Amino acid sequence: MDLHLHTPASSDYQEPNVTYLDILQTAEKRGLDIIAFTDHNTVAGYGRLRDEIEELELLERRGRLLPEELKRLNEYRRLMGKILVLPGFEFTATFGFHILGLFSPETPLRDLEHLLLSLNVPSDQLDKGSVTVGASSDVLTAYRLISEGGGLAIAAHVNSTNGVAMRGFGFGGQTKIAFTQDPHLAALEVTDLDQKGRRTTAAFFSGSKPEYPRRMHCVMGSDAHRLHRDPNNAKNFGVGDRPTDVLIDEVSFDALRALFQGSDFARIRPHTGGGAVAAEFDIVQQAREEGASIVLDFHEAATQRGGKLYQVLADVCAMANTNGGLLYIGVSGDPKQPPVGLPDADQTVRELRAALNRMLTPQLDCTVDVQTTRGRKVVRVLVPRGADVPYAVEESKIYVREEAETSLAVRDEIVQLVLRAHGAAPAEAAAEPSPAAVPEAPPPVPALPPSTPADSRRRAGRGQPSPRQPQELPAAAADPNGLNPPKTGVEIVMTDARDGVHYHAMRDLRNNSVVKGVTRASARKLWHYAISAKENGELDLDQVAWLGDIGLWRKSLKSGTVRYDLVQRRGQELRVFYGVTEDGLHSGWRRLIEAYEAGTLGPVAGEAEAAAPAVVVETVPALPEPEEEAAGPLPAAPSEDPNAAAEPVAEPQAAPTEAEAPAPKRRSRAGVSRKTAKTAAKKTATKKTAAKKTAAKTTRRRAAAGDDD
Repeated sequence: MDLHLHTPASSDYQEPNVTYLDILQTAEKRGLDIIAFTDHNTVAGYGRLRDEIEELELLERRGRLLPEELKRLNEYRRLMGKILVLPGFEFTATFGFHILGLFSPETPLRDLEHLLLSLNVPSDQLDKGSVTVGASSDVLTAYRLISEGGGLAIAAHVNSTNGVAMRGFGFGGQTKIAFTQDPHLAALEVTDLDQKGRRTTAAFFSGSKPEYPRRMHCVMGSDAHRLHRDPNNAKNFGVGDRPTDVLIDEVSFDALRALFQGSDFARIRPHTGGGAVAAEFDIVQQAREEGASIVLDFHEAATQRGGKLYQVLADVCAMANTNGGLLYIGVSGDPKQPPVGLPDADQTVRELRAALNRMLTPQLDCTVDVQTTRGRKVVRVLVPRGADVPYAVEESKIYVREEAETSLAVRDEIVQLVLRAHGAAPAEAAAEPSPAAVPEAPPPVPALPPSTPADSRRRAGRGQPSPRQPQELPAAAADPNGLNPPKTGVEIVMTDARDGVHYHAMRDLRNNSVVKGVTRASARKLWHYAISAKENGELDLDQVAWLGDIGLWRKSLKSGTVRYDLVQRRGQELRVFYGVTEDGLHSGWRRLIEAYEAGTLGPVAGEAEAAAPAVVVETVPALPEPEEEAAGPLPAAPSEDPNAAAEPVAEPQAAPTEAEAPAPKRRSRAGVSRKTAKTAAKKTATKKTAAKKTAAKTTRRRAAAGDDD
């Protein structure tokens, strides 16, 4: 299909002598089943097509058709019976952003003209097809009115000129988020759907970014202003030069609308030609190349033996409680490894559906089907964002998703899920205040002595926490200079010591929610890493590479994901952000990392492979540690509108930059790496322990022999 075609009704059409029959015949030659006429701020092009056909039919009824006219009418009938032609328009909203509105062929054109008038297209411009129409409506109003009018609102060429995500336009990140996440928006038109990897536009809007949690359907369109590609400009496309394949039950507007309203993103693919789309475009391999994330994970099997089925159910539960997602069973997350496949994929589907019905409460409508990748069959599970949270496995185990990790929810996370179910926003997750409303920062929490296993056992044995209440949590205040915290990772915002055990309040920087009462023993992986660093007093300001009041303390690489420990100074306060990924870097934080990679900052603590220890606190099957890779930036693209001003492409505020290879391991001031020093310390401690045991044995042997020496 090609949902973005212009006709001679657009004032900037490059071949004014082209007929509407020429456009349909060219669409047939290109193998298109669905096309849309989307002239600038008008439906005159589609109207002229209908008028020409109706005029020929009127002459036919009156017996006045000439042979040439009869031939043309029959050709129209043949093509209109073969190709679904949708009426629509390309509306120019405020700031010059382009929005496609597509409608059913049964929609009266008068209704569409009334809609354009409601969008403030001047009545004297309604049939001119002008790119600039003077006063118009804002983007969100256009989305809403198109949707309420029974149409599909699609943001046109979002990663290019006049797209709602274009670079270099001076509006805030929240505006860009709204323009690409609005519930009335059906899909995004992108220019790179045929490209693979983490740095494509579709990958950016996959639902894995903190600010862009809604996964968006993405399509391509030619934006053709001529019949055939311009021989002097490869980017000046003709009809069907950049089509999209959709897998729908029937060629109809209703089927297309149902596709955009659904959660099966694998049914939209770039067209590769030759009738071999499924073979040439491997949706499973593309997902593996994107890597595991908060909305994507992989399992090599789903058998009862070894708890593998339970791990899949836990992921389904976690994704339903978080943001929905996609699971592939029968492949690993490593795109370089051949797929394992399933010996009986259909049986796996039946067993998984039965397990979901039996073990997951409340009921969740997941799509479970079979896909093929590299000749192997795998099972795909489409998990919607749950409407009846919290979901639980075996009625009591509630899981949540954090980056690429599934974990049991703690008390505060369960509270937040309940508030979400009732339409209330948790207090800790409220929007950050403006700089003028920032409260005075609390004093920094000093380094704590490490808690011992005996402390944890003694605390657990009593069964009840200390009656002393912790202090009030500090607000997630914005920096007075306008720099907000990173968007991924965690921050320890408060620590309370009770009976020798330290209880921490952890802020999830992805959604700004706070979980209280976390101990080193009960913490999940990233939390455990942060708590261990704080309780052991590992922060050394001399090891921080500063850029003004922000600094890079440590850089680590784990499972292919680069993570940063970042520091921010605000007067006497120090804020430490642990485990920040590329997705969470924005504005000043990105400049900090770029300056460090360019070698203009000082030393940073060891960049060796870091592994935060996992602590198992529940007697449930252990969950796997998925591979996780940082997603790339919203890619730049040249102008796709032949007559539009050449402007750079927009990157949403928190779009990550390309992850670079880790720098060589740095040395401490003593000339020894931190990892080497720790290894040496362990060896020394082992030798001392062995010496003490030997001395104790000697003493006992002498006592038995009656030697008092």
